[in-house]
Amino acid sequence: MILHPMAGIHITDIEAAINHWREREPSPDGITLARPVRALAEVYALMVYFREQEADARSMPRAAYEAWLAWYETTPDTPCIAICSTSQGDPVCKGCGRTFDEVQHWPELSPAEKRQTWRRITLHGDAWRFNRYAERAAERVVEPAGAA
Repeated sequence: MILHPMAGIHITDIEAAINHWREREPSPDGITLARPVRALAEVYALMVYFREQEADARSMPRAAYEAWLAWYETTPDTPCIAICSTSQGDPVCKGCGRTFDEVQHWPELSPAEKRQTWRRITLHGDAWRFNRYAERAAERVVEPAGAA
């Protein structure tokens, strides 16, 4: 099941990944960019030039995609706060804001598809994770993959 046809990576995620890498590998001289920053910056510059909001995850240069993916691994995987109203028949979960299909197929979604979902629910901001149960969302710190 395809939930997000042609999943793209939003420009705000590219910016977040650039900032992640700038903090992680700062420029030694204020001029030279670390390899991941340089790779992401090239994608970002093209997006700005062509006024694109999303980069196609499938056609991104390998170095840029790998740098983005490394940033992605530092983000929470799921918006779930353990209050799932889709199990009670709601088409959209009151707890996290995902649709029934997104909840059911979450493990199968690509990183870009997951980030698209995160972006949508964050922009809507009406799920309980963003208001009534915001403390649950704050408590659910997820360690990056491969962490002890």
